[in-house]
This record gives sequence, structure tokens and C-alpha cells, in this order.
Amino acid sequence: MNLTAHTRDGAGGGAADLLPPDHTQAILEVTKEVGAALKGSGCPFALVGSVAAYAYGIPVRLQHDTDFAVRAEDSETVVKLLRGRGIEIVDPPEDWLVKARSGGEHIDLIFALAGRSVTRELLDRAWILPVDSVHLPVIDPTDLMTSRLAALSEHHCDYGALLPVARGLRERVDWDRVGEETRDRPMAVAFLYLLRLLGVLPHPPTARDEADDRD
Repeated sequence: MNLTAHTRDGAGGGAADLLPPDHTQAILEVTKEVGAALKGSGCPFALVGSVAAYAYGIPVRLQHDTDFAVRAEDSETVVKLLRGRGIEIVDPPEDWLVKARSGGEHIDLIFALAGRSVTRELLDRAWILPVDSVHLPVIDPTDLMTSRLAALSEHHCDYGALLPVARGLRERVDWDRVGEETRDRPMAVAFLYLLRLLGVLPHPPTARDEADDRD
């Protein structure tokens, strides 16, 4: 992993704080480049992942890549279009995405979110938001949270990265739908419980509360 060292005393003699490089602006430039190409293709798409959270005003650092949800049936058209614009296409071993590179930054064209196929219905729910001055479709907040939670596993479970997203989107998410669609995912269920403990989400009424209401 590429790390940039920053010293606490600024003179190189103190303990080093290792911070990942901030690629935010470079990733935004690539996002706009790919987004403009996809808008001209006629193929439906939506921003997902960290760049989608950024578009909703969540203060996230963009470090790894930019993610676009597209339908599998549109993949050949999209790949041909991006190649025509000089974007390098990388064939990954996975069958649910295509990887690309531009300006040293990575691009993921995703056909399935946490094992669920990207559909026209999902893309039609996208919000149109400014992304560094360019308006692009961004995955619906409820779909964003559902896909992020459904992707959690015993091997990848970073609640710290999800907390600011959940807090920032709290009023725009249908949490009942998130709970319903992730009810068979233990890590997601635990995260929703944590949100209630932290006061981000209200606690569901208990039997005692319901009895008090009847009295």
C-alpha cells in the first residue's frame, strides 16, 4: 500500500503519521471524464461507492477509485466507448465488473452490487446531483446504504467508514427498506443496531412502550 509520511514536528525527526494519499481531485476529474462519456452513450448509469457519498455532501477522502453502476447488457457498448476515448480497459478475473484506468486513477464499471444485478429500476431511482460542477446521476441514498451494508462480511467490516455516511444520509434513507433488504446479513443487522445505540436511528418501540401508549 502506498503511504505518504507526515511528521508531527514537520522536521522529519518526530514519529511519523502515515496517511494515505488524498486523490480526491484527481478522482473527481476522472469521474467527470467517464460520466460525460456515459451521458453521451445513452446507456443508463449511476455513481456508486465513495464518490456517490461525496456527491451527497459526506466528507469522505477519495483514495482508491471511482465506481459506476451500469447494466451488464450495456457493458460492451460502454467499454467500446471508453476505449475510443483513450481510457485503458483492464479485464479482471471477476465477472461482475470491468476495471479501467485513466490518468493513473482506477475506474470500476459494476454490473452487480453486493451480488445483486444492476437493473434499470435501480438506475431510474438515481438522483441528479452536481459532482464538482458536472451534474451526474447518483445512486439513491437508500440503495447506497443497502449496497454498502450488504457488502459487509467477516473479512471486510469497516463500520468506521460507514458511520459518517449513515449520519449524513440519515434523513434521506428509507431505513425500513434497508433493514428489510439486509435482514439476512449479520454484519448489516449489527450495524443498524449500532446506529440505534448511537442515536442516529430511533429505537423501535418495545412491548412496554406499546402498553404505555394504550394506557
